[in-house]
Amino acid sequence: MIRSENLRSGYIQDDVEEYLYSLLPERDAVVKEIEDYAEEHRVPIIGPAVARLLTMLVQASSAKRIFEMGSAIGYSTVWLARAAGAQGKVFYTDGDPEKAKRAAVYFRMAGVAKRVEVQVGDALALVKKTPGKFDLVFIDVDKHQYPAALVAALPKLKRGGLLVADNTLWSGKAARPAAADDKDTKGIQEFNRVVYASKELYPALIPLRDGVTVCVKQ
Repeated sequence: MIRSENLRSGYIQDDVEEYLYSLLPERDAVVKEIEDYAEEHRVPIIGPAVARLLTMLVQASSAKRIFEMGSAIGYSTVWLARAAGAQGKVFYTDGDPEKAKRAAVYFRMAGVAKRVEVQVGDALALVKKTPGKFDLVFIDVDKHQYPAALVAALPKLKRGGLLVADNTLWSGKAARPAAADDKDTKGIQEFNRVVYASKELYPALIPLRDGVTVCVKQ
């Protein structure tokens, strides 16, 4: 059975989820070390199934400038930087200096340190002030911030670029009425509503792990 909270979706049948992860190839030592640390210390990461989707999106779109809103210990950053290649640039952001320090170590171990710019602080403010536009923006901040993150990120995304957001089914809670004090579920629900109503975005919500929304800016 799948034991890691980082792999369990909360709405997919256990046998289906087990099958999905059984298909995945073994990860390299660095990625596996990050996965093990995340599980031991209960640090949320996207996991290898979603990471492979991100890799595919970067490669298919030839994305080179990538902004990551909420990077934690750098698991997704490593996958994005490897996918972008030697000419790629990934902007890591997180509000926790200790997580950023750990992430920087992993970047060196993974051989992608030169492709990653580490920024510590509020991702919503950082995306606004970082010069230039981006080929891909990945949103994985606190869930109540998702609507505001979308507002901050969209002007910085180039036309034809990809906006990707994790946790957009939120263990299935996005499909049910949110409690009055459940700001995170309400944030996810509002984000989903806005992207599907937007004339600027063409979205698809993929029910992989905790839900991944992929949008093309038109």
